Amino acid sequence: MDNKKTIALVCGGYSGEYVISLQSAQQVEENLQDDYNIYKIIINKDEWFYENEGCKILVDKNDFSLNLNGKKILFDAAFIIVHGTPGENGLLQGYFDMLNISYNTCDALTSAVTFDKVICNAVVKQMGIVNVANNTFVYEDEKPLNADEILTKVSLPVFVKPSQGGSSLGTFKVTEKDDLLPKIDEAFKVHQKVIIEEFIKGREFSCGVMQIDGKVTALPIAEICPKTEFFDWEAKYKGLSEEIVPAPIDEKITNLIQRTAEKIYKNLNCKGVCRIDFILKTQTNELFFLEVNTTPGQSKESIVPKQIRFMGKTTKWLYKTQVENTLK
Repeated sequence: MDNKKTIALVCGGYSGEYVISLQSAQQVEENLQDDYNIYKIIINKDEWFYENEGCKILVDKNDFSLNLNGKKILFDAAFIIVHGTPGENGLLQGYFDMLNISYNTCDALTSAVTFDKVICNAVVKQMGIVNVANNTFVYEDEKPLNADEILTKVSLPVFVKPSQGGSSLGTFKVTEKDDLLPKIDEAFKVHQKVIIEEFIKGREFSCGVMQIDGKVTALPIAEICPKTEFFDWEAKYKGLSEEIVPAPIDEKITNLIQRTAEKIYKNLNCKGVCRIDFILKTQTNELFFLEVNTTPGQSKESIVPKQIRFMGKTTKWLYKTQVENTLK
């Protein structure tokens, strides 16, 4: 008799990160298929389905089950690897909570808070443990906007970003006042709320955090060295960036970043594997918070798998640990 647990590997999603999610899911599936019964569930706005021998089997959303050859398949847990909506903003988590299905990521509230940059910045700033760049935000229905008014609250250069979204889609660095409103309009194509954040000159670092043997543990730090002006879509997915693991920094800075990442993870009540990004300001070495990524990429070249490999562990260990933590 098959004693393997049955896991739904949920991927796809409703955002521009759909393809990246499928790449991550392929890596996870390859590593877990020997130890669990894995069903890759692809979700998009039109349908949620499992592909079996070229046929699409639609998910019954009433209880998140599949009907396969007359047999009803229910899941012991869900492994969510959807980047962006609905897997990273709490929607899927809320759905699974209502069905009492456990999953590998942060809960619905934490996912929603961390996914909205304006809200997350405000919450992290309130913690008083790390600097947050001066910022303001605007809504699309407040148009026409006034550049002078915005620049009374923040100083150029700034980053313009959709408040909700990932993979740096709709994100721009603005150095000239005349470019501000056109770039905000571009960002509105991704989300109706846009954050305008002062540029901090410095080095960018990314620190994975997860629970290992019941203890919140920071992973080795990566330094992100984009060949483009910042860590944008091209840098992330077209190989125009180098992620150096471990980051070439002294022990004091390493400790500062890792302990801060662990505190943020705990204070936000994070679960599973998260990636927390920072800027270390040039000259002053002050640490600035950038963002929390609650469903980081899991392709072979993604940052967290690199950090795990540097620890001497395998990506298989990473995903199995997540599944076992979830099943507990």
